[in-house]
Amino acid sequence: MKKVAVVILNWNGVSLLEKFLPSVVRFSPEATVYVADNASDDLSVEMLRLRFPMVRVIRNTQNFGFAQGYNEALRFVEEDIYALVNSDVEVTQSWLAPMLTLLESNPDIAIVQPKILDYKNKQRFEYAGAGGGFIDRYGYPFCRGRVFETVETDNGQYDDSVPVFWASGACMVIRKKVFRNLGGFDSRFFAHMEEIDLCWRAYNRNYKAFYCGQSTVYHVGGATLNEQHPQKAYLNFRNSLFMLTKNLPKNKLAVTLFVRMILDGLAALRFMFLGKFQHFAAVFNAHISFYSSFVTVYKQRDRYQRLDFFKVQSIVWRYFVNGKKKFG
Repeated sequence: MKKVAVVILNWNGVSLLEKFLPSVVRFSPEATVYVADNASDDLSVEMLRLRFPMVRVIRNTQNFGFAQGYNEALRFVEEDIYALVNSDVEVTQSWLAPMLTLLESNPDIAIVQPKILDYKNKQRFEYAGAGGGFIDRYGYPFCRGRVFETVETDNGQYDDSVPVFWASGACMVIRKKVFRNLGGFDSRFFAHMEEIDLCWRAYNRNYKAFYCGQSTVYHVGGATLNEQHPQKAYLNFRNSLFMLTKNLPKNKLAVTLFVRMILDGLAALRFMFLGKFQHFAAVFNAHISFYSSFVTVYKQRDRYQRLDFFKVQSIVWRYFVNGKKKFG
């Protein structure tokens, strides 16, 4: 049995599989390729059996979303290393090798992300992951190569391999034993932010996440849920609050949540002034959902927490007030 499994989660994405799966099959000779199908009602499974008989298909019983969809499927994958890849990702030759080398170099490295560039403009970083992720002390995520709406051109400035706080769920490699020890993704998230929560839980247990600039993939982004969709805003705002509640040190939780709620309120007002009333409602509904779930989420808190999780105090202040639009 090969030690690496490339696992692609699919829901009604037959056209994406037809377009991007050939690169995965061609450039992943060291891996077994799986497609985990979230009960699609298009022709995904039939197409896979006809055109890609070498790909193993795992059929989930319903559309569990990203988080639980992977959890369900990965119970049946026994390779030592999981490479989780979105269905709208084009990989490149030898994309796995540098990341596997990083894993082999240090047993404490548990998670690795490649350089993620934009499939539609291959000279630019892609929003979801770019050159590896960090958060500020209030849980706002940003990346090397992408801070809020500012996305950098790839000029080789992030060709290194460095520790990061989180790796993108669009394309990440993780040790099976770590994924299972952490209990996988938090299914409550459904989609969005679940990979940051997973990486934060790994960080609290002293595992390391790395960015590998010697590996490159191209991500369409928004193929499943458009970046501007109000539902994505709802999930991001709600799941950020879930993530903070679960992972912050107890003595920092109340103050941090209070400040975060103020910042979310300002974000909601900004949406309203921009005429994005559905996004305003999304933030409001995200907070209502969080309040109703707070006790349950609080009970999920792990006993492991670390204080040194954030890269900057406030990326919001840095970006919108100080005008520092790029990671550097």
